[in-house]
Amino acid sequence: MNHSEIAAAIRDAKENIVLVYAFNATGKTRLSVAYKDETKGEDGAHAGVYYNAYSEDLFVWQNDSENDGAPIRLEIRKCSLNKFHSSLNEVGIREKLNRFKPGYQFEFILHDNPEDGIEAVSFFQEVPDPEDASNVSKVAYKISRGEERIFVWCFFLALFEVEGWADQQASHFFIDDPVSSLDDHNIFITATTLFDLIEDHFEKRKIIITTHHLGFFAILADWLKKGEKSSKFKNKAKVCILSAKHGELSLENSEKDVLLYHLRLLQLLEQAWAANEVMAFHFALLRQVLENVASFLGVGQFGYVLREIGVDDPDEVARVINTLSHKKVYYFEGDVLKKDPRELFDKVFLGLKKKYNFVLHAPAPVAAPAVEEAETP
Repeated sequence: MNHSEIAAAIRDAKENIVLVYAFNATGKTRLSVAYKDETKGEDGAHAGVYYNAYSEDLFVWQNDSENDGAPIRLEIRKCSLNKFHSSLNEVGIREKLNRFKPGYQFEFILHDNPEDGIEAVSFFQEVPDPEDASNVSKVAYKISRGEERIFVWCFFLALFEVEGWADQQASHFFIDDPVSSLDDHNIFITATTLFDLIEDHFEKRKIIITTHHLGFFAILADWLKKGEKSSKFKNKAKVCILSAKHGELSLENSEKDVLLYHLRLLQLLEQAWAANEVMAFHFALLRQVLENVASFLGVGQFGYVLREIGVDDPDEVARVINTLSHKKVYYFEGDVLKKDPRELFDKVFLGLKKKYNFVLHAPAPVAAPAVEEAETP
């Protein structure tokens, strides 16, 4: 399937809530564009509203490095949404921001022509005079990348409520990854804001959420399928994984999976091993699993894990895995592994499964892979 076919499948799904997990570079943003194309009316008008990388790209920092960074402000590029800015105000966005407890204030800088909306946003902190606390001055403040992502998300949350846009393009919300650059706490808070959006709108419109962050995905999946309010959502929510293999995309049902990152990696490795399709890039995934296990055990190096699973020379094997998992090695190598690295992969991967008894919910192997068949001319 391609992105257009996946978009059509999501459009035609009976569920009104579709939650999709995908690795970066699988094409989540392209999927949002394909969904827009698949749902346009006969006149070419958009049927729904979107939050994706293009939404974030509307906000650009304008800083003069030769003037101590001034003016420190976030400019908003002109687009079709500017005409709705007149219905926005600082108070409405602050109400959205309050959950995140921002350490700054902000104010709008408007275009000379009111119909052009907001030109930029300036950020500042209020600093009291040490000799007179009643005298407060504004000090320009450059918010962090994570704070910027939160602000833009809250800006759009407020914009979703503006009459004439979201209520006119009322077929669906398509939300793509509002959690990039956020720490775990703010990812959780963002999930609560999105869950509120789902609760307010899922009965009247389709809501599609895509993300590369497995923790964010797991939180929403649990709330929709197992949470206190799941009786309202579980039969109206589709939880799935967007996978890419051999240039083809597929939507996999993930409702019975334990949604932890290292288990997802192990699922992918299990599938490749069972199909005798282990390739060079799988060593990068294997290394990530080893590092995750080492971190869970409280040790700093995955050589400890190699010793635990019975590898005779863990330092040398760790060196080989580091070499094989390096991007410069695996990026251009798509062939099935030759005998020696394949034997090493099998030893480490099978040793991990035997030692730690992971339950993967992956397809059962049809047969033990034949190492000789993995050789290339």
